[in-house]
Amino acid sequence: MQNLLSFGQLRIDARLACLREKAKSGRDPSTPDETLNYLLYTIQTLRPSRILEIGTGEGLSGAAMLFAAKDARLTSIECVEERFFTAKKNFADLGLSIRADLIFGDAGEVLPHLNGAYDLIFLDGPKAQYLNYFPCLKALLRSGGVLFADDVLLYGWVDGREPMPAKRRPLVEKIRAYLRAVLEDPDFITSVLPLGEGVAVSVRL
Repeated sequence: MQNLLSFGQLRIDARLACLREKAKSGRDPSTPDETLNYLLYTIQTLRPSRILEIGTGEGLSGAAMLFAAKDARLTSIECVEERFFTAKKNFADLGLSIRADLIFGDAGEVLPHLNGAYDLIFLDGPKAQYLNYFPCLKALLRSGGVLFADDVLLYGWVDGREPMPAKRRPLVEKIRAYLRAVLEDPDFITSVLPLGEGVAVSVRL
């Protein structure tokens, strides 16, 4: 069944679309079209000037955000060296390097040293660490800002739509703990949407 929350055809820079198409056959899948569409819709509404991304990947989601937010600056953290250098090249090839601050390292070690306040935080790094990152992310997000967490339903395992492999239970429980934290935090209004592998969109009050 088609997702009723679909946001239609993805409209992005042609060069970026080509890179995303190539990435679909690689080891590191890019953000699904419907998820990226909703992220870009959020950006068009929010008009952020400072964006933080945890999990640069190959830089394709970060590049899409910078194309959508013409005056924004992106800080992006990646812990896998190969992805980090691929992202650097992609940002350079797309003419976006001047607005992208890429940091190689573990987000858990990097985040405490960043200075807020960010307008938008895109959380797409190691899923098992989402809850551990949350206190720092909350401190870095301005009032009215958005914390956009990807892959929070994870193949339907997290919300019980699909049977969960036993070996994945520790990961699923950590994602559930993150969702409980943001849903119960009185400083956030959070919606969980079945886009891609699930997104949690949390607005800081």
